[in-house]
Amino acid sequence: MITLTFPDGAAREYEAGISGYDIAKGISSSLAKKAVAVKVDGVMVDLVEPLNEGGAFEIVMRDDEDALELIRHDCAHVMAEAVQELFPGTQVTIGPTIENGFYYDFYRDEPFSLDDFAKIEKKMGHIIDRNDKFTKRVMSRNEAKQMFADMGEDFKVELIDAIPEEDDVKIYNQGKWFDLCRGPHLPSTGKVGKAFKLMKVAGAYWRGDSDREVLTRIYGTAWANQKDLDEYLVRLEEAEKRDHRRLGREMDLFHFQEEAPGSVFWHPKGWRLFTTLIDYMRRMQEKAGYTEVNSPDMMDRALWEQSGHWEKFRENMFITETEDDRVFALKPMNCPGHVQIFKNGLKSYRDLPVKLAEFGKVHRYEPSGALHGLMRVRSFTQDDAHIFCTREQITEECIKVHNLMLSIYKDFGFEDLRIKFSDRPEKRVGSDDVWDDAEKALKHAVDKAGDEYELNPGEGAFYGPKLEYVLRDAIGRDWQCGTVQMDFNLPGRFDAFYIGSDSDKHTPVMIHRAMFGSLERFAGILIEHHAGHFPLWLAPLQVVICTIKSEADDYAYKVAEQLRAKGMHVDVDTRNEKINYKVREHSVSKVPVILVIGMREVEEETVNIRRLGSRDQTSMTLAEAIDSLSKEATPPDLR
Repeated sequence: MITLTFPDGAAREYEAGISGYDIAKGISSSLAKKAVAVKVDGVMVDLVEPLNEGGAFEIVMRDDEDALELIRHDCAHVMAEAVQELFPGTQVTIGPTIENGFYYDFYRDEPFSLDDFAKIEKKMGHIIDRNDKFTKRVMSRNEAKQMFADMGEDFKVELIDAIPEEDDVKIYNQGKWFDLCRGPHLPSTGKVGKAFKLMKVAGAYWRGDSDREVLTRIYGTAWANQKDLDEYLVRLEEAEKRDHRRLGREMDLFHFQEEAPGSVFWHPKGWRLFTTLIDYMRRMQEKAGYTEVNSPDMMDRALWEQSGHWEKFRENMFITETEDDRVFALKPMNCPGHVQIFKNGLKSYRDLPVKLAEFGKVHRYEPSGALHGLMRVRSFTQDDAHIFCTREQITEECIKVHNLMLSIYKDFGFEDLRIKFSDRPEKRVGSDDVWDDAEKALKHAVDKAGDEYELNPGEGAFYGPKLEYVLRDAIGRDWQCGTVQMDFNLPGRFDAFYIGSDSDKHTPVMIHRAMFGSLERFAGILIEHHAGHFPLWLAPLQVVICTIKSEADDYAYKVAEQLRAKGMHVDVDTRNEKINYKVREHSVSKVPVILVIGMREVEEETVNIRRLGSRDQTSMTLAEAIDSLSKEATPPDLR
């Protein structure tokens, strides 16, 4: 007998070998019809799989969130079958689920194109209508290898070669078609439903190796129902409109080029946005008691060995060797440099906490395929800070950082956020006892702050646990930005100390803190969150003054001079173009305020105000307009 505990806490005994389907049917026939899988101790299992172990038991319905990954996984199998029916001789390789969908890699002499999607989707619909059952076979490794070899599926043979000889191999059939798969699956192809769409096609190397075969990857998305699919496609369309790379071109903010992969060429307006972020953060940090420092971009290998980066982070570092045989690394992080600054000069417990902040440029190697505009670069600037404190000061300092973060995100228009607690990773420095203390201290601090958090197991930094602040943008996407990291390891590795009240040496605790995280990435997130339509205080170009006639040019320059005197970023457009053309051009560039000046405005000392995204026009006296706009352009922390 096995004992299964249901979500309501009720425990029931069953004969070993009973299936989830039989359990559901024993409760009610309608439940059995709706069920698509079961979970035992959190592990998803086929509905018809014999259950030989007890545990927490849950029946999964097709409309449950847990079923969505099954729908996508099975949709990938349906797509693979459709492709092989339509294009004989095509080999299938791997087809995992990914966020919001799935993909499958295929090997074929002629790559697939978007033109093939309509007939593939039509064939997928036929396979779903056939409602073929998913059935599992288990066979020996050699038997499976021979079967796929006879079919000419060379990639499947290679995958089986990687399986230990003593292990059996799982094969899932859907009707006559089958594939190598761990499972689980839905009961039948009909349960996949028709809420799917093939999205794009791309090239890929087998096993990610550029020396191996070139495959064609077909991406798709699948949802529980048509409504969810339609909403997702609308979100995608909106995300495309907000793409920071596209808006960066339209607004003339930045560009990338192959000679400096993963590094940003900031244009004047883009750099103004960037420095606006730095100026804001610099003011907030100064109010919070941070002292700004700057550490070297390149330091000797020995320092990185001492910090632990050489062992744990070497593959992500840029290394150079000089003619005198010294090996240096471009810094991937600012923390070792800040420990050196803390160590310079004797510190007493009365000096703590010491808060060192830096807008430090760091360099990390990312594979070229992972680079993505401002969101994933190789060279970026962190609003980094490190708080050196006593253990007694940990809770107070973490709460201060937490509250400061919430205030900052609110100023930039982010009020919907989540906090993740990331504990010890597999690759780490320090003893388990030290990690126990660090995790306990950080949890206590966030509990004391009164905010909820979710666990993110194994995702801490290699030197300590961390809190991750995840912001939700205007179209519902999540972005991990700020972090607070508790470090009981690094100061000791560098023999950093302070003199305690007992006149003995003590190792300080080091709290790592970044609020924007990467300034480049945060700029990209802001561009997409606001769709380029920045609040006036943040806009890199706040006002453009457009004249209707050349006789109004002198007055336009006078208006610009007065606005600039209030600290605003202003351009004047006196080109010999029609006013509607000028307004349209500056609207495309996302200028938030356009002042239109004709002879009437000159005579009356007024301005005509047009706002981005509005057809309304407002007439104000020049004095009123300057007062109103300058107040609106004042950063929130200075109001």
